[in-house]
Amino acid sequence: QVQLVESGGGLVQAGGSLRLSCAVSGLTIWYLTWAWYRQTPGKERTLVARLRWMDNDAFYIDSVKGRFTITKDNAKNTIYLQMNSLKPEDTATYFCNEDPPDDEYWGQGTQVTVSS
Repeated sequence: QVQLVESGGGLVQAGGSLRLSCAVSGLTIWYLTWAWYRQTPGKERTLVARLRWMDNDAFYIDSVKGRFTITKDNAKNTIYLQMNSLKPEDTATYFCNEDPPDDEYWGQGTQVTVSS
């Protein structure tokens, strides 16, 4: 059974940093493309960053470029999202999943709240 467990969220002031982790069990991550998504109340979940397995090429949405970094540790079967220079508009629940996402894999997410 595949399980994704996100952690590392919290309350931080604007300009601060957080590192999110996504521990994956039941699946080997190294040969899959992984992504972080975020969702705010009443809105759809959207892609934030993606890490392609074949060449570790990373993609970021424009609003987080230069501030967020997606990485993974194959030995730990964990995906990370380093978030720097956080802004209030980054406030959301963050999820990890494959890209494209497998709807059976969604975890509980981790809440990130950035105060101004």
